[in-house]
Amino acid sequence: MIASLPMYDRPETAAANDRFWQLIQDGLDGTRPQQLTRDIPDLMDHWLSPDLILSQTCGFPYRARLAGKVNLVATPVLHLDCPPGYYYSVIIARRSRAGAILAEFDGATAAYNDPMSQSGWAALYHHMHAAGLSLGPILETGAHRASAIAVAEGRAEIAAIDALTWQMICKWDSFASALCVIDQTEPTPTLPYISALPLPPETTRRALKHAIAMLSDTDKATLGLSSVTSLPPQTYLDLPIPPAPAGDPA
Repeated sequence: MIASLPMYDRPETAAANDRFWQLIQDGLDGTRPQQLTRDIPDLMDHWLSPDLILSQTCGFPYRARLAGKVNLVATPVLHLDCPPGYYYSVIIARRSRAGAILAEFDGATAAYNDPMSQSGWAALYHHMHAAGLSLGPILETGAHRASAIAVAEGRAEIAAIDALTWQMICKWDSFASALCVIDQTEPTPTLPYISALPLPPETTRRALKHAIAMLSDTDKATLGLSSVTSLPPQTYLDLPIPPAPAGDPA
């Protein structure tokens, strides 16, 4: 059996995630892994594994490839200024562009983490499109933090970063001082917790609620996590799927 919490796992949050998982285990029935799986070579294969006890995915892969193949267990409520169960992306640029408006970035070079990222690609594409703007050359980086570094180093002009990830970057990464926020996207449902279909989602949902209730205030603050809520799958499925970034397979 396998479990992971990959979406906000970094050296500074790893110990809190480990303690979170230990508390989750207390509420689960049957065999479960003692440790979280990390260094996952293919997240999609991992999420679709029949041995998956618990993981966290992104809203885009959930609606595009996972819906109906996994259980939607729960949606986290994060320490963000938006409705419970929702999050948004901040659009960042180099600090020298502080005070610039989004229209000044029409045709800008954009960094994005993954072509199936809600916060890094879909949110950026739809936000620019809604404003009547377009993206110029694009740079795939593989991670939100890498996208932020690409902007800080001048290899890209803008990037859309998950708001909780941005909080962590500002807290722990010195390169954040070279960056600024120029805009933010509309809130969309937060990255959901999922499990393999044969597992009863109600049991896992109760385990998550119990674990968060028992988690220390320090660990909650480190993970940016306050509780979980239940959003219907259709809330995720109703969001539009953007075109693939130019040069990426559809």
